[in-house]
Amino acid sequence: MTAGRVERDELSAVRPVVRVGAPTERRNPHSVDLDLMSTRDVLTVINEADRRVPAAVAAVLDEIAETVDLAVAALRGGHRVHYFGAGTSGRLGVLDAAELAPTFNSPRHWFCSHLAGGRDAMWRAVEDAEDDDRAGAAEAAECVRPGDLVVGLAASGRTPYVLGALAASRAQGAGTVLLCANPEAEAASSVDVFIGVDTGPEVVTGSTRMKAGTAQKLVLNTFSTAVMVRLGRVYSNLMIDMVATNAKLRGRMISILMEATGCAEEVCRRALQEADGDLKTALVSLVSGAEVAAARAALARSADQVRGALDLLAS
Repeated sequence: MTAGRVERDELSAVRPVVRVGAPTERRNPHSVDLDLMSTRDVLTVINEADRRVPAAVAAVLDEIAETVDLAVAALRGGHRVHYFGAGTSGRLGVLDAAELAPTFNSPRHWFCSHLAGGRDAMWRAVEDAEDDDRAGAAEAAECVRPGDLVVGLAASGRTPYVLGALAASRAQGAGTVLLCANPEAEAASSVDVFIGVDTGPEVVTGSTRMKAGTAQKLVLNTFSTAVMVRLGRVYSNLMIDMVATNAKLRGRMISILMEATGCAEEVCRRALQEADGDLKTALVSLVSGAEVAAARAALARSADQVRGALDLLAS
């Protein structure tokens, strides 16, 4: 027996073993011959399985709506939203939080992502980190404050790092949500909102980067986008709080003004220039017919809400 084999045997003797009973760990009857199929048939099986995901997400829209309302209340109260996750789930939380600032110009402290294993786990697997409930609890105790909302992301619904963070957050006086792909997760009763998306067995057994990950991506996109809409960072279906950091996005600002107001391109360019590049001010000015200064003042009086500013100017 080699030294390497001895080392592995010794490790397996001391490391805990957990057999997870989540749906994602069960065998998928439609893919048992996956390794014998043609490439086209493999793709077909995966695609047909993926079709189940949107319906599974639709079944938990009430729970997502409740989470949105909790997040909006937290942010309006000066608090924050936290994502705690491990592996694929944690990386999706990092991605969702990172995309909100450039898309909606939301303050970067609004959404905070916490990944088991830290920054390195974003780029390489640090799988043992998810078993450390004390690390999750310690991070939550350090970062989470009363009034915050904490969303735990765990495909199985039992990840110790995530559950440790949720327990510590609850003790801190924060709202708690668990998003997972196990509708029967035991932790459901220990959080304020439980979102158990029933995506069923994976095409490759236990590979939660597939359907379970897709479902979490859809839920997070749906959740955070709805939060931004409720906070007035969308007018109609247009991004009005975007950050124009390149030529494409500066062009998009003009397009948004043209779509929202029906004005010619040159009129929109001039309004945006007069508003010192502030899209909301230019929009309120063009829609209401008010001068830029009056549009800016109306936005200030309405907590930077376009609809509120337009109502003020119309009254």
